[in-house]
Amino acid sequence: MTADTSGALPSLRAPSSEDIDALARAAFERLPDSFRRLSDGLVIQVVDFPDDETLNEMGAESEFDLLGLFRGRGLAQRGATEDTGELPNMIWLYRRPLLDFWCDGEDSLDEVVTHVLVHEIGHHFGLSDADMEAIEEKAR
Repeated sequence: MTADTSGALPSLRAPSSEDIDALARAAFERLPDSFRRLSDGLVIQVVDFPDDETLNEMGAESEFDLLGLFRGRGLAQRGATEDTGELPNMIWLYRRPLLDFWCDGEDSLDEVVTHVLVHEIGHHFGLSDADMEAIEEKAR
């Protein structure tokens, strides 16, 4: 193998929304069955940034402040039946803030996405940080 002396970097690209989505789905599949059952019907969406309404609602100072967000009704808020026309529970993962966080840290992108996914689902279900850390450890 010869060294590239031209000084050019190999062709690199930033992970796409589809790449982040694939990491999130793989992380979700690694979660314990009981945790996944609690998340039945959960929709995971990957977009570049949160919208302005979300940024304002969450009091974010920058579009890079949020890595992910849960939207929906948790188990504690659900009744015996679901309301007609109710939207599914959703987790939004924000690609550009995730990539920025990843670039500044030591964890792999898979570890960052898994962490954010577990925390968005976990806080929604009222789990403690210790509970989520144990679940996250099982998902590695």
